[in-house]
Amino acid sequence: MDAKTYPVTRSEAEWRELLTAEQYQVMRNHGTERPGSCALLHEKRAGTFTCAGCDQPLFESKLKFESGTGWPSFNDPVPGSVETTTDRSHGMVRTECHCSRCGSHLGHVFDDGPPPTHLRYCINGVALNFMPA
Repeated sequence: MDAKTYPVTRSEAEWRELLTAEQYQVMRNHGTERPGSCALLHEKRAGTFTCAGCDQPLFESKLKFESGTGWPSFNDPVPGSVETTTDRSHGMVRTECHCSRCGSHLGHVFDDGPPPTHLRYCINGVALNFMPA
């Protein structure tokens, strides 16, 4: 993971105990889940999507939209909950987003979203938990 120290830190053994194998691959090794594979893609109830690694509120359901990509997509995160870094993997330059509290990889943000922000936070569903309102 990043060299930065986050407010929530755990040993690799603690992360492996807390997360499923797929969550660990995505959140700690910057992996990606298969598109369309997460039930949260179809979650439409009012509520909050939180980080599966530390329970920090990340996205409000009112800012979720269907992007057609196969991953949950949002216009904007809860203020201060998501940080970004430049990702140069896979022969391209993208903006990675991660939880500001525990540093876990969430997905990427693109500038092809709908108004008003024109952003598309494309998030791995396994990195999220959902808390209904």
